[in-house]
Amino acid sequence: MHHTPTNPPGPNRPGPNASAAHGPLAGFTVGVTAARRADELGALLKRRGATVLHAPALRIVPLADDSELLSATKKLIDHAPDVVVATTAIGFRGWIEAADGWGYGEALIHCLRGVELLARGPKVKGAVRAAGLTEEWSPSSESMAEVLDRLLGEGVAGRRVALQMHGEPLPGFVEALRAGGAEVVMVPVYRWLPPEDLTPVDRLLDATVGRGVDALTFTSAPAAASLLARAEERGMTAELLGALHHDVLSACVGPVTALPLQSLGVDTVQPERFRLGPLVQLLCQELPARARSLHIAGHRVEIRGHAVLVDDELRAVPPAGMALLTALARRPGWVVARAELLRVLPGAGRDEHAVESAMARLRTALGAPKLIQTVVKRGYRLAIDPASGSKYVG
Repeated sequence: MHHTPTNPPGPNRPGPNASAAHGPLAGFTVGVTAARRADELGALLKRRGATVLHAPALRIVPLADDSELLSATKKLIDHAPDVVVATTAIGFRGWIEAADGWGYGEALIHCLRGVELLARGPKVKGAVRAAGLTEEWSPSSESMAEVLDRLLGEGVAGRRVALQMHGEPLPGFVEALRAGGAEVVMVPVYRWLPPEDLTPVDRLLDATVGRGVDALTFTSAPAAASLLARAEERGMTAELLGALHHDVLSACVGPVTALPLQSLGVDTVQPERFRLGPLVQLLCQELPARARSLHIAGHRVEIRGHAVLVDDELRAVPPAGMALLTALARRPGWVVARAELLRVLPGAGRDEHAVESAMARLRTALGAPKLIQTVVKRGYRLAIDPASGSKYVG
């Protein structure tokens, strides 16, 4: 969504000062599932006003302890491949450093010097050259599909291709090479396992199911798969999918990352450039666009995840108050009975006085008591401005 100063704030557009004063993600809670670069992503989100809930859905096997990587490295040194595909800069550097630590650094460099070395993109090319090597070719698109096309175009029958992995499998890539007659040697750099401490992941799952987060971010397919697997272990797959289908946005860094979610019918959003910065920018557009905006009692009110913008002033609202406000906003201007509001109030039991107490706190939090009208003996309603055109939303 692009806003220009000539567009006045409307029912679905933030006012001009909201983002400037508070950040476009103020009032929203975003879950971060990444293990690697989570601090960087969290900082980008917080800088734009978001509350961040971090739960690494994976842990990375330390390279020095990785017997699979050591075994693959020895195998290549003993029997050099025809082609080596370097897929990530951090992975390629890590591989060379790990080989150095095991005493195989020089032997690995010597091996790589004699093969056709393909580098997926400029960052990888930089890592290859920093190791004193020269790549034979690098695609301009940074696309593994282009690397695959080149290999299959050259012909791979009878050739030995080593593939430097980076934690996640590359769907179809290895299968296509093997179908073409290649022998594929996997070099598993930075393998990922489930986290040792599952408490943060469980907390994130509970928050997602309870609509305590507005979006989840995924920067790798294994992180998405790991979160889904943990939900299944806890018997909450249906609840999680319900939240992801209707209320919680799934933001993925790219199409490969999105596959585990999309296979279960979850819609995802992805930036055009598969980087953390564009991912955050996408959230800055998507979440405010999903917020409910209403004109109430002469004020412009935008309902966000855990806060409300009242005439561009950010007001924090406790969970109970937010539950009541959301229920009233589903039917703007209509009276909602106390009994119905009691049902949406978290942990309220059966006492309708809990609604009155929570409503009093909500009015205080909003700082504009006339936004919500009490209708004697019936319930409460939002004091919708007659000219605002707000209609009943089921």
